[in-house]
Amino acid sequence: MASTVTERLLCLLCLLSSLHLTFSATSGQVAFESVPELENSMYKIIDGYPCVRLLNLSGEIGCANPGLDKVVAPIVKFKKDIELVQSSSLLVASYDFESFLSRVSSDSNFARNVAGVLVESGAQNQTHSEGSSPDKKFPQAEFSPYKNNEFNWNPTGSGIMWGLYDFPVFLLSESSTQSLQEIAVKNENKDTYAAEVTEFDLVMQTTKAGTHDSESCLRERTCLPLGGYSVWSALPAQNISSSSSKKPIVLTVASMDSASFFRDKSLGAESSLSGMITLLAAVDALSRIEDLDKLSKQLVFVVFTGEAWGYLGSRRFLLELDQHTDAVNGINSTLIETVIEVGSVGKGYDQGVKTFYAHTAEVSSSTNKTLSAIQKARDSLGTESIKYSTASESNPGIPPSSFMSFLKQNPHTPGVVLEDFDTSFTNKLYHSHLDDLSNINSSAIVAAASLVARTLYILASNKDLSDSSLNSVKVNSSLVDELLGCLLNCEPGLSCDLVNHYISPSSTCPGHYVGVIQGDPSEPFIGYVGDVSRFVWNFMADKTSGPLKNAGPCSENCSQTGGVCIKQEIDGKGVCAISTTRYVPAYSTRLKYESESWIVLPPNSSDPMGAADPVWTESNWNTISLRVYSVQGASYDHLVLVAGVAVTALSYLLIIIIKAVIAKALKQD
Repeated sequence: MASTVTERLLCLLCLLSSLHLTFSATSGQVAFESVPELENSMYKIIDGYPCVRLLNLSGEIGCANPGLDKVVAPIVKFKKDIELVQSSSLLVASYDFESFLSRVSSDSNFARNVAGVLVESGAQNQTHSEGSSPDKKFPQAEFSPYKNNEFNWNPTGSGIMWGLYDFPVFLLSESSTQSLQEIAVKNENKDTYAAEVTEFDLVMQTTKAGTHDSESCLRERTCLPLGGYSVWSALPAQNISSSSSKKPIVLTVASMDSASFFRDKSLGAESSLSGMITLLAAVDALSRIEDLDKLSKQLVFVVFTGEAWGYLGSRRFLLELDQHTDAVNGINSTLIETVIEVGSVGKGYDQGVKTFYAHTAEVSSSTNKTLSAIQKARDSLGTESIKYSTASESNPGIPPSSFMSFLKQNPHTPGVVLEDFDTSFTNKLYHSHLDDLSNINSSAIVAAASLVARTLYILASNKDLSDSSLNSVKVNSSLVDELLGCLLNCEPGLSCDLVNHYISPSSTCPGHYVGVIQGDPSEPFIGYVGDVSRFVWNFMADKTSGPLKNAGPCSENCSQTGGVCIKQEIDGKGVCAISTTRYVPAYSTRLKYESESWIVLPPNSSDPMGAADPVWTESNWNTISLRVYSVQGASYDHLVLVAGVAVTALSYLLIIIIKAVIAKALKQD
């Protein structure tokens, strides 16, 4: 009898052992050698571009986690008629994004269940054709030098980038978009027990500290001011102590920054990089002219940054001129004869004809000279495929531009803003993350650069120039194509030969968001100067440099002899060149850096734009991340609980039976 009991026990143990082995084999167990390997198998990191929290004197805009913790929610595909029954991460098509935000603002029940938003990339044809701008109808109207601030310069503007959203928003990369679309479809399958969720880590320091405006966050050091460094350069290089620095100045300006709903996806190909690339190509063309020192006027070029956020660069530049700081030593504001701004010129192309418009504020002799010079420059090109016209008189004034800063300071400043539109933006993607290389035409930029370069040569010569003289001013179209690839694409991006000829960039993919200004702006640490600003500085310093005998590696006396050190990042030595090229800090004129902190100044009557200055800052953060992983549904958890209880009960019953059998067997023995 004992042997029979023993046989039964052995059979039971064998059965349990076989069940265990079968389960182990079918579960596909994987051995992990470290915690990071285990984490990598559980979590999938998602590539994306965040919308971040920005602050001004009156409050906040942008996106962030609503509290102090990460946000976790299942992924659901957004549809226009969708009803949310639980907190969800919504996957939104690019062309549905504006309608989604409209519903958030109008439907509180819907908004309550929006935990986070994932915006798709790719499949953008509908948005491209119809146009979508997150900026206002009249961008930065509060800085307008005229009263009609309701004019519709930007017909596709929705203003969504100026809203406050208490949930995280990410623009997905194209590869991540495909992955998330598959996950959203999987989550729609109600037969599965597991759900894929996103984990948003977009906690802002201003949220943690409860500092909800620029003044309080600067005081508590939970934010930094928006800003960076503009660049100016004189052609030819100036001897500041000589009488040549007393020549009348023709000032040409453009902008290097842009904006969008998503911080690191602000390419701004048409607005405003097309203007900056035009200016750089014009500088290159003019630098090859002989006898530049014989020009009767001084050419000065300025590339501003921070213009998309309250004209930070141009306003600070004018303040530095008034204060006669070292950053603008060599420019006498009283000698500025005219200002030419190169705006959006990358779409001036219609059925093979490039058309550009000159916008002016008021009639003056200097302005008329500039308009005549533009006309003569156009005629010298000898082609009907490039046209030029003055803008419509029905416009209330100049379009949104850096020249507004000049006019607010002095309404009688002569100047022209060159654009590819007349009464409203041709750029339907103004300040959109979709304003990329596909939104502009390189031949339009070459045409604009040719027009600008020849106009400047005519104005600076101050005499009648023959067609042969003007024809010597030729724009390098290959340089334009190279600049487009370097500054508006990730391939080659900032790793291109042209950029690497001058600097060692910190990243490959270019971005033209202004960023934040760190440290003492009067003594810029080169590590705090952005890649694009450093490239523009080196490029213009090289192109505007005069001949230098025995040019060689930089030494301590390079600056003492009127030189600047270019290409220093490449080999640590650099080349000493005679050039008048300087960085100018770009940040709010309402801010002062003192004792290693920022102080907000009261409005000053000498700063006409100061009262309207929002004083933009960006919240600090510890980390920004987005990842996806699986969690089991509640029904599955209930099933596991019931199964666990059942197994426990059966195990207990089995133990009692075995004990009884064994006890009975022992008694019989």
